[in-house]
Amino acid sequence: MKLCITGGGTGGHLMIAEALVEACVKEGHEAVFIGSLKGQDRKYFEKNSKFSHVYFLDTTGVVNQKGLGKLKALFKVFLAFFKSRSILKKHNIDATYSVGGFSAAPASLATLSVFKPLFIHEQNAIEGRLNALLKPYAKEFISAYDENSPIKGYPVKDVFFKNARIRDELKTIIFLGGSQGAKAINDLALSVAHKLNKKNIHIIHQAGENDYERVKAEYERKGVDAEVYGFTKDLPALIANADLAVSRSGASTLWELTASGCPALFVPYPYAAADHQYYNAQFIVENNLGWCEREGEELRSKLLHVIEEPLKEKSEALLNYSHKDVAAKMISEVKKYV
Repeated sequence: MKLCITGGGTGGHLMIAEALVEACVKEGHEAVFIGSLKGQDRKYFEKNSKFSHVYFLDTTGVVNQKGLGKLKALFKVFLAFFKSRSILKKHNIDATYSVGGFSAAPASLATLSVFKPLFIHEQNAIEGRLNALLKPYAKEFISAYDENSPIKGYPVKDVFFKNARIRDELKTIIFLGGSQGAKAINDLALSVAHKLNKKNIHIIHQAGENDYERVKAEYERKGVDAEVYGFTKDLPALIANADLAVSRSGASTLWELTASGCPALFVPYPYAAADHQYYNAQFIVENNLGWCEREGEELRSKLLHVIEEPLKEKSEALLNYSHKDVAAKMISEVKKYV
């Protein structure tokens, strides 16, 4: 089987693409990637990927553009649509899997135009506009938040399942602001550093490269021995060592913590499109799997409350809720249609 995987822009979309290509290659299939010159697509897949071929087209987001900018963005999608058609025909692609994001539009539309099956994965609790537009034309629409989804769960790397464990005592807390960091989470961590230190709770903190020096210096000034990173690729190991997380609620991080069995207080990024991070976190709260609090004056008191809460029940519930081999199941479903 020859599969096209398309989409990206942000790390969350691209991590799903990475999980899918790994499952695809493991089953002996071939996959090509069609993404964008913009966003993080090239950073992820231009070198050392498992795709047989990768293509980065000149596209940009349409939704956030205005006036002439929107017309220019649509024209780029139009040109990329024809390039995508050529790529699909060149590689004799059997089906396409869209992981969402603006860079998924040209190849998804091209797939439908050549009458090949289109599959969609929605990473967030609130459907992206492109996914919502193409959903009626997709063979399958997969979402971890949708009870009607034919596949339950979220594609997460195996390492998070291998490192999974039940947390029953708070010895280590990890603060995660994403690869770019989050000042609100950084400031929150610093504001409670003394209290955590007095309780002998070890601090792991991914501060983001831009705020790393300030955060590191503040911990030193406070006399708190914290494990601070700007950006690190060792997150699976760091999460495995943590008993509680304070994190943004981007879909990939949310489900990685779930697979690890690590309870979390989620602090949604307030400017995410359609406020999707808040709704991602609310899904966890409604299922009694974790906590959520928006940025603001109540955030510190919420965290101080959470660190006194028992962890074992939520940790066990997270492990029971997570689903393994989701990417492999997604590839198997494509195979049925092909």
